[in-house]
Amino acid sequence: MSSLPVSEPSIGSETRKEQSIALVAEIPEKAASVQYAQYLRVQKRRLWAVRLSQLLVLILFLGLWELASNMKWVDSMLTSKPSQIVHSFQELAFHGDLFKHTWTTAIETFIGIVVSMLFGTLVAVVFWWSTFASKVLEPYVVVLNALPKVALGPIFYIWLGDKYSIYGMAMAISVIVTIIMVESGFKEISKTKLKLMESFGASKAQMLRMVLLPASIPNLIATLKVNVGLTLVGVIMGEFLSSKAGLGYLIIYGGQVFQMNMVMVSIAMLALLSIVLYGLVNVIGRFAKKKYHFET
Repeated sequence: MSSLPVSEPSIGSETRKEQSIALVAEIPEKAASVQYAQYLRVQKRRLWAVRLSQLLVLILFLGLWELASNMKWVDSMLTSKPSQIVHSFQELAFHGDLFKHTWTTAIETFIGIVVSMLFGTLVAVVFWWSTFASKVLEPYVVVLNALPKVALGPIFYIWLGDKYSIYGMAMAISVIVTIIMVESGFKEISKTKLKLMESFGASKAQMLRMVLLPASIPNLIATLKVNVGLTLVGVIMGEFLSSKAGLGYLIIYGGQVFQMNMVMVSIAMLALLSIVLYGLVNVIGRFAKKKYHFET
């Protein structure tokens, strides 16, 4: 057995070992961070390429439209042209009631979306709560979904009058889709979570509040996005039938007096309104997903 003393590692050697280990661990992190930064730059360039391509397509379309009208390839009286639309927009905006009609359509659409989402979600909750009610009423929901909603226009006009029939038409188009989509989302929620809460003695109201509705946030946002287009369609159809204001009224009036510029300006404002509403829904969706810890 050796009598030589065992040398204790010095503090300096331990420090050097820790520094070397830290340097070795730091090299892959630096490499990963460089690769991630390069990946972000590539994604940013792709995003800019997509945006510029979209803008280029729009410019080419408008330029070809203007050229076709000026070269008499098409009759500008029937198709209008971008320069005339810009001139008509200035006249309607500064000497007409374009913004008033746009605001009217926007308010009707917003109210239609809110009421359709609340009522449709409430009916979907009732279907989830009561299997009996779901089995009894679901066939009627399917039939109403297949029914052409424009056929209900005269009924809404007689029942609700010229003002509220617009809201009736908007709800008729969007509320059935809301019920179907939200109920389908409820059925996709993991039954394991609900069984777990039930095993702990949770009531249906607690399961609805703590699990079902929070887990359905992505589905509710998707339903809201669909409802933007559907409700806008319903509002315009209602304005076609009975309104005295709104972009639908301008489109019908412009067609009756053969002013295609007015029709085109109204359609352009509808497109702008749909973009704004869809953007608001995206903002709400990002906020809700961040609050409830969903990936965006």
